[in-house]
Amino acid sequence: MDFTAARTALIDSQVRPNDVTDRRLIGAMASVPREIFVPASRRAAAYADVAVETGAGRWLMTARDFSKLVNIAGVRPEDRVLDIAPGTGYSAAVLAKMAASVVALEQDETAVRTLNDGLVAAGVTGVETVAGSLKAGAPGKGPFDVIFVNGAVEDVPAAWLSQLAEGGRLAVAVIEGGVCRARIYTASGGKTAWRTPFDAPVPALPGFEKAPEFRF
Repeated sequence: MDFTAARTALIDSQVRPNDVTDRRLIGAMASVPREIFVPASRRAAAYADVAVETGAGRWLMTARDFSKLVNIAGVRPEDRVLDIAPGTGYSAAVLAKMAASVVALEQDETAVRTLNDGLVAAGVTGVETVAGSLKAGAPGKGPFDVIFVNGAVEDVPAAWLSQLAEGGRLAVAVIEGGVCRARIYTASGGKTAWRTPFDAPVPALPGFEKAPEFRF
């Protein structure tokens, strides 16, 4: 398979037609080899319009959903980014080409080794990888201008919002009533506001389910 041609086709069919206008993002996605970040047996699927499981609870999002989420986050060259649950590292690789620095957070040292292996295989440098609770974020590394979450959640931890810098943005897919939508939080004056710009059928990130409500 000609993966270079596949990346061009992916940009033309899944990214540009979906209101993704950030040229730096498009350039980064065109240069990062998605196939490296999926199991060898499924490399062709990296360019299909489907999410590909890369490990337990970790997915390579569709190019459409990933690019729209990053686009609304408005990543700038001077930004400090926290990338949560990047799995094999595709999101961190793209974000590293757009921001001043990227901290990639995975749940434990085993997951971090997988993450590092993916970044090394793709020749990506400049990403700081750390292990710790995903719900806690990376408080010792912030505050962050952008926090990007690789998976849909039912409950958005307050710790993520508290680690946004003034004007910082949190880009995440949120599940409500069985429907998954993109949500962008913006921090201003010690408070956060959010908006829901589009539906995003992103696979769920384990461990972020809401506690069942007790009813008589």
